[in-house]
Amino acid sequence: MPIAILEERAVVRIAGADAAHFLDNLLTSRTPAPGAARYAALLSPQGKIVADMIVLATEGGFRLDTPRAVVADLLKRLQLYRLRAKVEIGVLDDLAVAVAWGGARPLVDTLAYDDPRLPALGRRFLLPAAEAAQINMVPEAQWHAHRIALGVPEGGQDFLYGDAFPHEADMDQLGGIDFDKGCYVGQEIVSRMQHRGTARTRIIPFVLCGPAPAEGTPVTAGGKSIGRIGSGVNGRALALVRLDRLEDARAGGHVVEADGAALVPERPGWARFPIPGTESVA
Repeated sequence: MPIAILEERAVVRIAGADAAHFLDNLLTSRTPAPGAARYAALLSPQGKIVADMIVLATEGGFRLDTPRAVVADLLKRLQLYRLRAKVEIGVLDDLAVAVAWGGARPLVDTLAYDDPRLPALGRRFLLPAAEAAQINMVPEAQWHAHRIALGVPEGGQDFLYGDAFPHEADMDQLGGIDFDKGCYVGQEIVSRMQHRGTARTRIIPFVLCGPAPAEGTPVTAGGKSIGRIGSGVNGRALALVRLDRLEDARAGGHVVEADGAALVPERPGWARFPIPGTESVA
């Protein structure tokens, strides 16, 4: 049963008397109860994703399981918003993030939490980096193959930080937005997209009929661009596409392709929005 160390993840600590209130005013989801975890994001005032994360509530405050590539920007913005709040912010360099799926044995003496995005993604663990190096683990690529098979996007691969709205990254589908909570940074834009139904661009999975295109490869149909390829493996890929243009391609009988590989859209079980070309298997 596979266990992988997620080398591209880092752990940020938020503690202090005002920590819960501080995060609740900033993130797209409510702060979780002790021992629980939630998927969330910090947005720019324009509603774009600055960083996404899994927020874990512990006895010593909160741990943010977040991509290592966005930590510097995340810390900078958190410090900017801190003002006079009684909050401590820092990176726990001595912790590693592990994930186990498919019924893998639990890791003892660690902070453990189910992935709040999707149960099938498995269980995650925060453990000392020195112990992580001694675990009999599988390559991180196997975890990404599992994620891609489930159709779940990953920031930095399937969407670009600072460029994508939460709806485009399917955060509304994967528990990353609480539409009933109070204000947070970028909330007006997110609420407007939700109520007006203007999320025309989404990340969706495709079956590949041909060699896997590189990340960032344009997705085209009828000679027109409709999106870009994200992560892919084992005959499947995720792509950020315009759904209206995907529908136009189907209506016009055009093949959707990327670098010579034909793409057939799939509908993941968690998706609650229509995906053109998947109605027969919805």
